Amino acid sequence: MARISNISRETKETSIQARLNLGGGEVRVDTGIGFLDHMLHAMAFYAGFGLDLTARGDLNVDGHHTVEDTGIVLGQAIREALGDKRGIRRFGSAYVPMDEALAFTSLDFSGRAFLVFDADMPQERLGDYDSCLTEEFMRALAFNGGITLHQRGVYGKNAHHITEALFKSLGLAMKDAVRVEGQEVTSTKGVL
Repeated sequence: MARISNISRETKETSIQARLNLGGGEVRVDTGIGFLDHMLHAMAFYAGFGLDLTARGDLNVDGHHTVEDTGIVLGQAIREALGDKRGIRRFGSAYVPMDEALAFTSLDFSGRAFLVFDADMPQERLGDYDSCLTEEFMRALAFNGGITLHQRGVYGKNAHHITEALFKSLGLAMKDAVRVEGQEVTSTKGVL
């Protein structure tokens, strides 16, 4: 199975196009927010995904719409690429240390969207990126991808390190969860 998706989303606030290949490939990200590009590149790299994503948003206002809508599009792309989820492992989790910071992600491609996010950000800004937007991105990703997503910044003093550890642990957890291990749907109900 190909496990590839192409998603476009146009609103009055943003225009986003994404091509996702769960089997791998090049990673190219351009959102107009350098720190977000860095995080998405790291996430895709550690997930083993191929990702080509371009976003144009109302950055003259702030980064909120661009970050949230990018999460929406990426969640939709993951959901489409997984199809009926036949054979995937479904669950994944990972700890990632980043210098003084440690982050944890646990997720389930259950089709039941939920987010538990517990990560304090000691600094409010990371370049042109408001650190509070990490939770907005994760919420949009989870609810549009049908993912039960739990994330925790276990500890840390640098918001850059905490955020990067969250995105990298997300990538590693997704890599585990989308791995094909059989031919059946991994559910006692028989459907996800």
